[in-house]
Amino acid sequence: MGISARPLHPPRFFADVTGIDFSRALDPATGRAVIALNDEYGVLLFPATGLDDEGHVAFSRLLGPLELAPKLFAKEADNRRRLKLPELFEAGNLDADGDIQRIDDRFRMFARGNRLWHTDSSFYQQRSKYSLLLAHFVPPEGADTEFADMRAAYDALSPAMKERIEDLVCEHDVWYSRELAGFPDAQPAERDKRAPARHRLVHMHPSGRKTLLLASHASRIVGMPLDEGRALLRDLMLFATGARFVHRHAWARGDCVMWDNRCTMHRATPFDDLRQKRDMRRTTVIDDAA
Repeated sequence: MGISARPLHPPRFFADVTGIDFSRALDPATGRAVIALNDEYGVLLFPATGLDDEGHVAFSRLLGPLELAPKLFAKEADNRRRLKLPELFEAGNLDADGDIQRIDDRFRMFARGNRLWHTDSSFYQQRSKYSLLLAHFVPPEGADTEFADMRAAYDALSPAMKERIEDLVCEHDVWYSRELAGFPDAQPAERDKRAPARHRLVHMHPSGRKTLLLASHASRIVGMPLDEGRALLRDLMLFATGARFVHRHAWARGDCVMWDNRCTMHRATPFDDLRQKRDMRRTTVIDDAA
């Protein structure tokens, strides 16, 4: 049986993929087929993969070069005891020993920003292309992830708005989004590790469709008064995350979801993260063509 995809959302941007045997080593042809499907849809669900960390990283490498997980905080470095591969990002609420993070854990406070609509790594000058999030353990309820289709959102903008934003450039700053989420003042050494980056607000996706590059990291529009630029960004974010552009995914153990950061946004939804464990691990593919 060949690889096939079934869309799960009327705008046709979230699809359930079948026909891949993850118990075997995957070949480059499989990677090309997955990329073609992702160009078409934007978000792909691979259910019940059975992938372990090594398989997760190997699958991701078929899609391009991978980012290495940053070490902003000392306890992040400690997490390498549990997440031994440097390409794996911590996306759950567990510490290095596999216990639920303390309420005052700095990494926990930093991760609150993931509940805002965002695009992974847009605060780097070299953007990310794909993210692949694998569910190792999920709470009995809650902890879903929402995705928004930025190509469909762009298509639905008025002609006047499209003309207004066509040539705008945004500055993306991870510390801006963390401040919005209530993260305490970042230390100078932490800020030095992640300087802001600039990206066009509107760009052409490899599918041949224009798309918005939005994120909670977008702190201002270059050359526009700060308040005016932020007001425009808020309006665009509100429009682009309307119900007609959004799909909510309820996780099951073994699910791997891949999304294209160039044409989608996503956000985590709350759950009882002081009592319930959530073990999620992410790989991120670099947009080497950007």
